[in-house]
Amino acid sequence: MTRIALCQIPVSPDPTANLKRAREALARAEDADLAIFPEATLTRYGRNVTELAEPLDGPFVTGLAEAARRHGTAVIAGVFEPGGNRVHNTAVALDATGAVKAAYRKIHLFDSFGAKESELVAPGSEPTVVDLAGLRVGLVTCYDVRFPELARALVDQGADLFAVIAAWASGPLKEDHWITLVRARALENTVWTAAVGQAPNPAESTDGFGVGRSMLVDPLGVVRADLGTSPGVQVVEVDQEATAAARASLPCLEHRVLGVKRS
Repeated sequence: MTRIALCQIPVSPDPTANLKRAREALARAEDADLAIFPEATLTRYGRNVTELAEPLDGPFVTGLAEAARRHGTAVIAGVFEPGGNRVHNTAVALDATGAVKAAYRKIHLFDSFGAKESELVAPGSEPTVVDLAGLRVGLVTCYDVRFPELARALVDQGADLFAVIAAWASGPLKEDHWITLVRARALENTVWTAAVGQAPNPAESTDGFGVGRSMLVDPLGVVRADLGTSPGVQVVEVDQEATAAARASLPCLEHRVLGVKRS
């Protein structure tokens, strides 16, 4: 059994304020093995992300690492790394000693619904699975969740948990899309899915990012926890025996035909 903290925090344009909120959330995580924070925890989206982006040895990730080490909790959080004229939208994974174990650069950029993420962000190219807190964790960032081939690639690399981090933009049907897509990625792959979004933050931004609705979904697509729209930290449990049971009754991964290499 692995204890995971879903850390649904509001995100400010100010990295210092966001680091303080992340530290406070970790202190509330009640002996969690892994704490998951939203996409863009470093700073809210905006034209100034190129100025506020930091390398992984910069003050924001270093501060997260110190807090991870103090609480003995692994951490996944979204940051922006410098990348020339654009930045990388990166999910950084820290182990319980604060060591950087992986940095996944978002592959699918949100050039949809009138937005143009690619103007500010350079895409990554490598699906990433990292060993954290006794789990093989596949990293997924926001718009990535709309692409089932990425989730399947992570399963093929041995992922037994998807960590989906997001700054999901509000809009007609968008909250419904989020819930449907998160549950679908869990169910079609029979994989636990911990999805964490930014809490709405109208006091500090009017850009529409952050619908909340952080969730834990089990391998049969059942929502085990839903944080709603308010800021909060909830510790949930992931049981790998449930994965084995789900795959025994629903062996859809074994039944794949298309895209499977057979000898």
